[in-house]
Amino acid sequence: MALAGLPLVLLVGALGRIPGSEGGKETPAHFLYQWKAECRFLNGTQRVRYLDRDIYNGQEIDYFDSDLGKFVAVTPLGQPDVDYWNSNEQYVQYLKAAVDSFCRSNYEIGSYEAAKREERV
Repeated sequence: MALAGLPLVLLVGALGRIPGSEGGKETPAHFLYQWKAECRFLNGTQRVRYLDRDIYNGQEIDYFDSDLGKFVAVTPLGQPDVDYWNSNEQYVQYLKAAVDSFCRSNYEIGSYEAAKREERV
């Protein structure tokens, strides 16, 4: 399966300590949250798969898969969000439509051929 992804990365860092979580311990002063949207193309735009991933401190916690048509939790940290998002039918339909609105509409932008080199004699 060819991968012509348009990864978008959103990095969010927090600088203050937030008390109250993890059994009364303070959360780390710094954490990394990433969001990645990915399009996978097979046979041009005939078969397109859209993936929307959430990553916390380098570990994927949940993702949306347009082939499945729902969110899937990878870790227990992502389960509350997945339950909430899957219960919101409008949001799920919006992300299913991203195959056309995001992936197929950007296919020409992300697809290119390298310039042909002239052969030296």
